[in-house]
Amino acid sequence: MSKVICGLSVSVDGYITGRDARPGHGLGDGGELFDWYGSGEVPSSVFDGFTLSAQSAPFFDTLASRTGATLAGRTTYDDSERFGDVGGPHPTAPLFVLSHRPAPAMGGRQTLITTGIEDAVEAASRAAGDRDVALMGGVIVTEALRAGLVDELILHQVPILLGGGRRFFHELPAHVTLRVIDVVAAADVTHLHYEVQR
Repeated sequence: MSKVICGLSVSVDGYITGRDARPGHGLGDGGELFDWYGSGEVPSSVFDGFTLSAQSAPFFDTLASRTGATLAGRTTYDDSERFGDVGGPHPTAPLFVLSHRPAPAMGGRQTLITTGIEDAVEAASRAAGDRDVALMGGVIVTEALRAGLVDELILHQVPILLGGGRRFFHELPAHVTLRVIDVVAAADVTHLHYEVQR
């Protein structure tokens, strides 16, 4: 059954980018959050060019292979330079972008949604079929949590304190209870996999 999930690299102090993230410099100062994507000896079976540690590869590839569509917020989309020639953050999954302001023309695997988080998740879920919808960006994750649409959260926690940048989670109206599904520790990242309790 299709789920709505989010798996982002995050610093110990809760940031998904370093300071001064902007178009052309989407990771901000502190791109170390993604060094673990290339620090191992095991090639990813999903992402060309990723070499992961023996601990990270099975965990990461299992989650990446579940992805049938990606949903990103407009800031993430713009700061990622609209994903250029690759079309999206996942090598094969269509990308849906939620925006409340006009966007440039999209094509290929990219679709603009302007009518809210519920419609965006519904459109991405239809495209994903029996695979999962992967959320990308702190604001979009927070909006989906507020709407009760998130099934699982994955934090790829990197052992660094950035001290600033864009937060993974923004203010929520109430507590969100999580159940631990799995914890996988590697030398350069700890994968924390949670189920959102409803």
